[in-house]
Amino acid sequence: MKRLFECVPNFSEGRNPEIIHAISQAIQSVDEVKLIDVHMDADHNRSVFTILGDGVSLQAAAFKAVQTATQLIDLNAHQGTHPRIGAADVVPFIPLVNANMQDAILLANQLGDHLASALKLPVYLYGKAAVHPSHVRLSDLRRGDYEALRTKIATDPAFFPDKGPEIIGKAGAAAVGAREILIAFNIFLDTGDISSAKEIAREIRESSGGLPGLQALGMLVRQKAQVSMNLLDYQRTSLMTVFEIVKQSAQMLNLQIMSSELVGCLPADALVGTSPEELMIGNFDEHQILEHHYPFFGIDPSISKNNS
Repeated sequence: MKRLFECVPNFSEGRNPEIIHAISQAIQSVDEVKLIDVHMDADHNRSVFTILGDGVSLQAAAFKAVQTATQLIDLNAHQGTHPRIGAADVVPFIPLVNANMQDAILLANQLGDHLASALKLPVYLYGKAAVHPSHVRLSDLRRGDYEALRTKIATDPAFFPDKGPEIIGKAGAAAVGAREILIAFNIFLDTGDISSAKEIAREIRESSGGLPGLQALGMLVRQKAQVSMNLLDYQRTSLMTVFEIVKQSAQMLNLQIMSSELVGCLPADALVGTSPEELMIGNFDEHQILEHHYPFFGIDPSISKNNS
């Protein structure tokens, strides 16, 4: 029975295509994995890769990608709008077919061990793989960014790494974890005033009493205010629900939605009852639907997600 996982490593580089190409080549050097999407953002100075594969091959591809990133990315020279603690900032494993969360947690632990031993990289286990309460949420780990972590990693018990040395170099640290499917969705407003995006983000995110399973930040991207969001449970809080509430909140501020973008990929059922056009997703392509790649692995694309 074939197992299938998704891995979505985020790298702190979105401006140098040569580095992105080198990471892509490292991933594609591993057999039986498929790199299905690369989202490169210069303002965030960040790139999001989406890779599919079975456990062993996917773990090998993730290691090679992180190894390449730590060799080529210097966080001391890095500037961007997105919070980060490492060159290979976050590496999550997501069970898709014939796999469960425990399988993904095992992959995260094994990769963390390999990164710590082979690359001497500090590793935090986050999400479902977390073993320390202060490491569950990425926002907690990223508080103060890489610059603050250089001191806290050896002085603050909440920031002691789960694996690897209590000291960081130019590549920073890596958060390696396991989670369910996450949809990264950004909405651009017709203003360059970042305070508007921050106000809307504060209003709608779960931590402020807003929509369940929604994380949101206000950013300035390409000279436009952006509401940058992660949908942690798209079946409870749908893309259309998020789109409509941002639209309503914007109208209260006498603003309109200019466009939106999908970062990475999503399952087909996330678009049931709506469409990329209705959501104003300007960068959408069919390859961003996960199930379209299942036949590459000999898996029926109509199969339902199985985490049992």
